[in-house]
Amino acid sequence: MLSLLAFPATGQRVSAEMNCTFTGTDFVYDCVIRLTPATPGVQISVGADMPSMPMAHNIRPVKAKPGKRPGEYHATLDLDMTGEWAVKLRLSGALRDLLVLHYEFTESGTAPRK
Repeated sequence: MLSLLAFPATGQRVSAEMNCTFTGTDFVYDCVIRLTPATPGVQISVGADMPSMPMAHNIRPVKAKPGKRPGEYHATLDLDMTGEWAVKLRLSGALRDLLVLHYEFTESGTAPRK
């Protein structure tokens, strides 16, 4: 089995964490994504689907906008419902990778699934 990993110039694997706030509009969340380590020149496309219902709830990817801090990005996710979502971060530009984050989305915000 061939496995390709994306490593920045420092040789470390890139990881991401996300914090989303419910906007008050049906299933729309404002999200802040933080990459570690922060790598200049990275673009992020953010998509999502529900692991419990494959192919039934698949959200069209949106482009994340760079934030004010290095490694910080902002995106708005318009989901179909609350529950567990697999958020897919496609990194391109200075670094190419696919990160999948499992989060529970509720009306009070998000929490990572363990």
